[in-house]
Amino acid sequence: MGCCSSASSAAQSSKREWKPLEDRSCTDIPWLLLFILFCIGMGFICGFSIATGAAARLVSGYDSYGNICGQKNTKLEAIPNSGMDHTQRKYVFFLDPCNLDLINRKIKSVALCVAACPRQELKTLSDVQKFAEMNGSALCSYNLKPSEYTTSSKSSVLCPKLPVPASAPIPFFHRCAPVNISCYAKFAEALITFVSDNSVLHRLISGVMTNKEIILGLCLLSLVLSMILMVIIRYISRVLVWILTILVILGALGGTGVLWWLYAKQRRSPKETVIPEQLQIAEDNLRALLIYAISATVFTVILFLIMLVMRKRVALTIALFHVAGKVFIHLPLLVFQPFWTFFALVLFWVYWIMTLLFLGTTGSAVQNDQGFVEFKISGPLQYMWWYHVVGLIWISEFILACQQMTVAGAVVTYYFTRDKRNLPFTPILASVNRLIRYHLGTVAKGSFIITLVKIPRMILMYIHSQLKGKENACARCVLKSCICCLWCLEKCLNYLNQNAYTATAINSTNFCTSAKDAFVILVENALRVATINTVGDFMLFLGKVLIVCSTGLAGIMLLNYQQDYTVWVLPLIIVCLFAFLVAHCFLSIYEMVVDVLFLCFAIDTKYNDGSPGREFYMDKVLMEFVENSRKAMKEAGKGGVADARELKPMVGGDEEVATLQEFHFHFLSLSVFTDCTSSGEAFVICITQDVLLFLFVCLPITWMAEFLSQLRPPSVKVS
Repeated sequence: MGCCSSASSAAQSSKREWKPLEDRSCTDIPWLLLFILFCIGMGFICGFSIATGAAARLVSGYDSYGNICGQKNTKLEAIPNSGMDHTQRKYVFFLDPCNLDLINRKIKSVALCVAACPRQELKTLSDVQKFAEMNGSALCSYNLKPSEYTTSSKSSVLCPKLPVPASAPIPFFHRCAPVNISCYAKFAEALITFVSDNSVLHRLISGVMTNKEIILGLCLLSLVLSMILMVIIRYISRVLVWILTILVILGALGGTGVLWWLYAKQRRSPKETVIPEQLQIAEDNLRALLIYAISATVFTVILFLIMLVMRKRVALTIALFHVAGKVFIHLPLLVFQPFWTFFALVLFWVYWIMTLLFLGTTGSAVQNDQGFVEFKISGPLQYMWWYHVVGLIWISEFILACQQMTVAGAVVTYYFTRDKRNLPFTPILASVNRLIRYHLGTVAKGSFIITLVKIPRMILMYIHSQLKGKENACARCVLKSCICCLWCLEKCLNYLNQNAYTATAINSTNFCTSAKDAFVILVENALRVATINTVGDFMLFLGKVLIVCSTGLAGIMLLNYQQDYTVWVLPLIIVCLFAFLVAHCFLSIYEMVVDVLFLCFAIDTKYNDGSPGREFYMDKVLMEFVENSRKAMKEAGKGGVADARELKPMVGGDEEVATLQEFHFHFLSLSVFTDCTSSGEAFVICITQDVLLFLFVCLPITWMAEFLSQLRPPSVKVS
């Protein structure tokens, strides 16, 4: 089950033939058992928080003296006003609901159990007294009788802050929440106790409450636009790729030309007309323009060379996008896959938040400095929330990995079924069935690896946020560099995991074997992977930008007519963020399908050549691509290079390694040259990040490619 093996075993596994969809067996069973045990631990935390009375304190609420509202309570030692009978007092009322310490996540106001919430604003103590006499709900401290509200000298301390805002009970949680939006924003923060910027939340809630109908309509618009774009991409993929390629080249050339023109204009301008005090500034600007122009020129040349080398491989990207559109026609349920994943994530997040709230009220009663009661856990159990946080990351990644495995299984079934009329009635449900029966352990293992990388990165980000403004330049540079490297590693592992799930869906092998096989295929097709990930991702990114811009434009036109709420920037930001999230969810499924199709295509061209008994599985569009490449090979003649390379599923190992090394050399040179435009502390940070990225990402990839090239079996000769 280990991920590490000897070179001989690796060579044997690389020679093992792929048998798509022929054999099914359970994979990574120990990891499935470990995941089940971990989930049992999560359930224990939830059960413990409920069993220790936290559920009653959370749902019914409790006052500042430890009494749970709506029931009889037992006396707490050395705590006054505890042990009271609150059977008739079912709601929690705060004397000053807007007086909150959000940094320390504490409510400064005294909390009391009352019989009813004041539905109307109470402006004077006489109004508070009348409310208590009419409704039997005393809003002042338990030590003060309603008849003493207007006569006692302690009323200003023991009674609520005037005016008392109108409030209503929150459903299921029995808290009196102010009806006024300005105070509701702060009151909501007290219930959540995880927000530090109350002014932003206040404006956010005000904007949402005022324009909720428009926001909902714009969110639905982004959903419709995302689904329409997925259909359009199939028919305009060929034109779109070349248009984007031309625009990128023209943009790079235009930007470079403008920089050189500005430099020439600045240099020819007479220096006599410049004020002596501004002469140094003008020289600095001229030097900066020269550096920017040279950097842009180098970037444009490298970009042009990369596109020149990869121009032949753009055709494969276009073909894959076209086939991906056909996949969505045969597998329409793929469109709804983000909904099921989002629904599962929301259910889990609701459970996780509820358990976290339970944990926040679990423990023994302790009197704080203000004389109020808090509940704290002592001993080893106080670290349960760490386990709970790890569960949030692992199970969330597990749900996302289940989506990747489901999509991979469905697309693999489509690709390796020669007669599409023999496809299962619902390939998505068939893929889900295979996932549950055979491959949950593989998904658990892959998601755990992502968790191992994500947790240290989140810890470093938390440390960086806490030390902001306190640490020196060196410490800040090291922290940012480590966070950047972990982020890059996480992205690489995510991509490798996705392809490992595809290999598991094809061959039903465990995670480590599938990851190694998929990695070998990807390294052997490194240039194709680079082309698909650059051109394809850029296309999809522009699609996301198009949806966000369209939704934002519609939002500006609609919100501009809202005269009762002039500051509509925040609702517009919410709409744009939601539009980007929706577009990302849908187009990421499209991207996932393209990646799965590419791995299937690479395997198909490696082990099949179209001869009897070794027929291709690929679609007609991909078959045309192969035939065109064959013609190019014949025209190039025996030993042809440029065009012949496109059909071969793998280029020579030495050539591939040399290409990677050359690319990494240009990458490092350009990065260092660009960093030279910075100065002082920024230069140190930039150069450190680039060197670490080169040492820990680029070089290991080159070394791994060189190692795998030694294990590579001879490629199949195409007849």
